[in-house]
Amino acid sequence: MKKVSVIGAGHVGATTTYYIAEKNIADIVMVDVLEGVPQAKGLDFSQAAPLRRYGVHIHGTNNYADIAASDVVVLTAGVPRKPGMDRMDLLKINTDIVKGAAHHIAHYAPNSTLIVVSNPLDIMCMVALDASGFALKRVLGMAGILDSTRFRYFVAEKLGVAVTDVHAMVLGGHGDSMVPLPRFTTVAGIPITELLNKDEIHELVERTRKGGAEIVGYLKTGSAFYAPAASVAEMVEAVLTNEKRIIPAAAYLRGEYGYEAIYLGVPIVIGKNGVERIIELELTSEERIHLDRSAQAVKEGMDALRSFYTMAFK
Repeated sequence: MKKVSVIGAGHVGATTTYYIAEKNIADIVMVDVLEGVPQAKGLDFSQAAPLRRYGVHIHGTNNYADIAASDVVVLTAGVPRKPGMDRMDLLKINTDIVKGAAHHIAHYAPNSTLIVVSNPLDIMCMVALDASGFALKRVLGMAGILDSTRFRYFVAEKLGVAVTDVHAMVLGGHGDSMVPLPRFTTVAGIPITELLNKDEIHELVERTRKGGAEIVGYLKTGSAFYAPAASVAEMVEAVLTNEKRIIPAAAYLRGEYGYEAIYLGVPIVIGKNGVERIIELELTSEERIHLDRSAQAVKEGMDALRSFYTMAFK
């Protein structure tokens, strides 16, 4: 049986554990610094197994040593956004958390693929890469798949069609500067540019960019976790089963799309080695302008990080 470890037993981590369990593809270890929390949730999930019909073993722990021999590690640990807080506001707090977790992951699960969920995501990917020392392809971020899933839902809702018939592509940083691509967003193979007018598409694009903030605004004291957890579970399954799926995700770029030494949401082929391949799309001049702005926002976050810490980023 494969093994997945989830670092962080908060809303995202716990829901991720549940969604992975229901796929019946791996035993799961859930780690958290709060004593009793991962143990309680792990036991609760296990007691649901007879009714939900999953047969995997779920173990909650405060001990990082229990993640040994993990095939995939999902890093969700960190402080969630609150109303009025941008993802970048989380920078300093979550950097310390992610650095510490990445050191433990490198020590106890050195052969794992690391999927980062902690925000600000693109920058936390770089922190995790630096702290773990992992190969570039084995550290990637859950961003584009969530953003494209939100875009898919909004399109389906607008058109009154099945969400499963909608496929979308969102590039760029995981934030307000993300770049939904209507040209590459289809309903049963039909581009939405053939089904919606420019104003309608613009409205959906803007709602997608603010999708996370919309939920934060409703919750007041937390952020989204069902859709993020479902997105992570899809990525974990793709790695464990070597599906070679094409999804948008935060990957380390070495010249792709004209960017160097930066994590950015791009289409990738995901498989057992993590980022198997990066797919470069031919972008229009307008799409390129938006992607450049998004990349610049990530670079500014990296500069801010360097003002707090001296880190030898690859």
